[in-house]
Amino acid sequence: MIKRRATWGLLALPGLAFAQSRPLRLVIPFTAGGSNDIVGRILAEGMGARLGQPILVENRGGAGGILANEMVAKAAPDGSTMLLAGSGSFVISSLVHPRVPYDVVNGFAPIGYLGAAPNVIAVHPRVPVRNLGELREFARGKNPALTFGTPGAGTTAHALGAMIALTLGFEIEPIHYRGTAPALTDVVAGRVDMITNAAAPFLPFLAAGSLRAIAIAGRQRASILPELSTSLEQGFPEIDSATWYGLLAPAGTPAEATTRLHAALNATLEDPAIRARLVENGVEIETSPTPADFGRFMTSERERWGVIVRRANLRAE
Repeated sequence: MIKRRATWGLLALPGLAFAQSRPLRLVIPFTAGGSNDIVGRILAEGMGARLGQPILVENRGGAGGILANEMVAKAAPDGSTMLLAGSGSFVISSLVHPRVPYDVVNGFAPIGYLGAAPNVIAVHPRVPVRNLGELREFARGKNPALTFGTPGAGTTAHALGAMIALTLGFEIEPIHYRGTAPALTDVVAGRVDMITNAAAPFLPFLAAGSLRAIAIAGRQRASILPELSTSLEQGFPEIDSATWYGLLAPAGTPAEATTRLHAALNATLEDPAIRARLVENGVEIETSPTPADFGRFMTSERERWGVIVRRANLRAE
C-alpha cells in the first residue's frame, strides 16, 4: 500500500517522473572494498530490483565522508540520488571538521535506517597482544606510540581509536586514509599497528593469520565472530562503538520520493536472502518505521558523539 501510493505520487510530479525513468545513484563515502562499500552494493542490488530501476554505485572517498556528503547535498532533489550515511562519515566527520560545505542539520532529507555493525579492534600479528588488558600494558610503555589506521579523519574508527587511547591511558598516532581498504592494506603489511572497523573486510585476513582481532568494541558479541569477547567482558565498558548505516537524499526531495525509497529499503531488508548477506557481513539489521524516525535518530546520535568528540578533543588534521 505504501509503495503504491508513493509511486502514484511520484508520477504526478514531472521532475520525479523523469527521475523514475533513469538509473538512480547511491553515493558511498569511501573507496571500494570496505564495509560501507559492501553494504551499499547489497542495498543497491536489492532496492533496484524492487524499484524497477538500476541503482548505480559511486564511490567518493576522501575527507572522512565530507566529499560524498557535499556531492549529495548539492545534487538535484528529484529522488534520483542517495547517500549511504554512517555514524562516522556523516555525524562524526561534521563534529571534528571546523567547517563543512553543507548544512548538516537541514541539508539532507532522511530516507531510512538499516542497522549497525559492531566494530572489531584488531592488530598486526607482530603486536604482542591478544586482549585489551595486554594492549594497555604494551602500549603504555611503547615509544614511539602505536600507529592506528583509519578510513579518514572524523570517521567512527577515528573516534573509536581516541576512545580506546583515552580509556586505556596511552598515546596513539592516527594515520588517515581514503577508506578502509587502503588502511587495512597497510596494517596487514605491518606498516601500521592497529585498526578498527566492522568485521566483514577483516574476515579473510583473520582467517589467514595476517590480522589478529582482540575485542568487539561493545556490549554484545557479533554473530559473525562469536568467539571474540567484547570490551565489556574484558572489563572496559567505556569502549563502546558500532558503525551504523542509513540512507539520505538531498534536502528538498519531495516526501513522495523519500517515502517510496524508504518502502523499497525496508522491503529489501525483509528479504531473507538479503538479510543473510548483510548478517554475513556483520550488520545487525534494524529498520526505521518512517523517514522521520531516522531523522530523529540522527539528531540523538549527533548529541551523543558530540560529547565524545569534545572530551577527546578530536580535530581533523
